[in-house]
Amino acid sequence: MPADVYSDLAVFSGRAHPEFAHAICARVGRPPGEIDVFEFANENIFVQYRENIRMRDVYLVQPFCTPVNTSIMELLIMIDAAKRASAGRITAVIPYFAYGRSDKKDQPRVPISARLIANLLETAGADRILTMNLHAGQIQGFFNVPVDELNALYPVSAHFRGQQLENYTVVATDVGTEKRARDMAVRLECPLAIIEKRRIGNSDRTEALNVIGEVEGRNVLLLDDEIDTAGTMTEAVRVLRSRGCKEVVISGYHPILSGPAIERLKRADVREIVVTDSVPVPADKRLPNMTVIPVAGQFGDAIARIHSGQSVGALFQ
Repeated sequence: MPADVYSDLAVFSGRAHPEFAHAICARVGRPPGEIDVFEFANENIFVQYRENIRMRDVYLVQPFCTPVNTSIMELLIMIDAAKRASAGRITAVIPYFAYGRSDKKDQPRVPISARLIANLLETAGADRILTMNLHAGQIQGFFNVPVDELNALYPVSAHFRGQQLENYTVVATDVGTEKRARDMAVRLECPLAIIEKRRIGNSDRTEALNVIGEVEGRNVLLLDDEIDTAGTMTEAVRVLRSRGCKEVVISGYHPILSGPAIERLKRADVREIVVTDSVPVPADKRLPNMTVIPVAGQFGDAIARIHSGQSVGALFQ
């Protein structure tokens, strides 16, 4: 359906990250949409739009952050309510897409949960998806509706370029992160190294086995798409220091920071921890050496382009 069919755009927020939605609204110059979202005593979620959205271009902002399953269910109900209110087009704005690690059947009798979430979003009535830095690129292919994937590489690399890093090597936390780290290395004009690791069973424990590339006597920027329990990051820092690196900076685009993450990061002795605000970072998890890069502006620009029928890819050129 062409963009000019929709009367105007409307941005609504779930309960997962309302500050992010408000920042998007400020970027696109629209007030946040009026919506009621709450739980009954029996934990059933209720959604009601408090304004007319008939034939409007509706954007529903909800990262899949803690409590993850509640955030997902809440968005599904928001989509269903918008569809039944005759919204013209419904875009699910998901800054962080959970279950991204379950993107393939790599063990017997396990699900492909990322595909399941994609199916649920489409069944609920989402017409398109706007997200950022999926754990694996093939997740885009799980959808039969358009998916726009933004990249935190640009604002995060701009932060590091402003620091004029010297004698730095960009290090991927594992082989799967190599492409993401290579893109950062190119933008910072730094060499690349890769950590060879293995995950121990289905736990959050990892073991770093080797470093492919030169880090001795160099500063390192350790990069991953997310920091969950920080086990991978802190194990990587340990191995890099054993290989003779000097200063360490770590960056994870999505600061999940679950379980022992904060205590591990406190003990890691790194110069700076750089993340984005794709999920909320509460005050008790904001360490003194943590920098949170805002990315709501990038989402706002993408929404404005989607609404007007312009290219989202042009944002990255």
